[in-house]
Formats: sequence, C-alpha cells, structure tokens
Amino acid sequence: MTDCQLYLITPESLDPVAFAPLLAEALDAGPVAAVQLRLKNVTDDAIRHAVAVLQPVAHARNVAFILNDRPDLAVACGCDGAHVGMEDMDVAEARRVLGDDLQLGVSCYDSRDMALRAGEEGADYIAFGAFFPSPSKETEVRADPALLTWWSSMIELPVVAIGGITPANCAPLVQAGADFLCVISAVWSHPDGPGAGVRAMNAAIDAA
Repeated sequence: MTDCQLYLITPESLDPVAFAPLLAEALDAGPVAAVQLRLKNVTDDAIRHAVAVLQPVAHARNVAFILNDRPDLAVACGCDGAHVGMEDMDVAEARRVLGDDLQLGVSCYDSRDMALRAGEEGADYIAFGAFFPSPSKETEVRADPALLTWWSSMIELPVVAIGGITPANCAPLVQAGADFLCVISAVWSHPDGPGAGVRAMNAAIDAA
C-alpha cells in the first residue's frame, strides 16, 4: 500500500449544478485528498457560484476544496486553500493573502529552483509537471520522475505530480515519491463515468 493520494482538478469549463452529481460520484468512489476548482475565462461571480455549489459536495465527504489562481476569492468563499502558478503570481503575496491557516500549492513545472523558492516563500506543497502529454492543458514542459525522488528525499513539503497521468502510466510517479497525483481527464473523461475513473486511478496507485 502506498501513501500516494489522488488529487482531482475540475474541467476548466463546467456548469456547477450539472457537475455537482458527477463530483459526488467521483468522491463517493474512493479516497480523494482534494478537489481543485480550475475555471478559466469566467467572471468572479461565476467562480463564487461554482464554489457555493461544489464546495459543500467536497466538504460533506471530508475532501479539501482548493481554488485555482485566486487566493483572494479562496479566502472570500471559505475555501481550504489556493493553487497558483509560480510565474502567474508572487508566492509570498499569495501566502500573505491566504494567511497562515489556508493551504497554498504552487506549480513549479520542471524547475528545482522554483520549487525551492516556493517552499521558502510559504508553499504548503509544490507541483511538478507535466510528466506526460495532457489533453487538458498544452505545455512544452516535460518533467522527469527523478524530480519527485530528488524533492521527496530532501524536502518534507509534499510533492504533487501533474500532467497526462492515467492508470496506465502512473506507477513510475508513485514509485518516484509523489505524495499526490493530480488528474483531470483520467477521471472526468472516463468512458464509464468519474466514479470508475477514481476507482481505476486508486487501484493503479495501490498496485504501484
């Protein structure tokens, strides 16, 4: 049995009311550590509405609810934390906005320097990736699983792997020391539904 856990990211476009039962199905299917709401090109009001609809689904199942990119709205909406890209927002400023009690995650791509700096500036976890081609987000970055081993052997902060992760390819990331696997398509685009996607991911994590 591994200590690695599943971390779900939502599709970047969704109808919160229609998505809520899909989220419930996913979270009822097996252990999930956190859900990150990642909406792109929407208004603040749309984000607030999505949080109001979806966060209770996560909290009812004791799953942390993280907001992408917007520490200010994470605080305003009572989320458990925020996740930022290190090139998108100053990490120290994100930490200041969130205060001491909320979680701060930082994307560090394939950069050891970024990861170390994020840790120094107050990140609660860092994320490396993409490890594989992703249908959800185009990126030229290709992270090496050795980054996970390097980080987990040196630093106590949890490390997240992201990018194109599926049940078929996740084993090397688990073995390399990832504390969390972030997935989007492997769950939300699973042909048998998100519950089946979560079960397949958790089975692959356990088997690794």
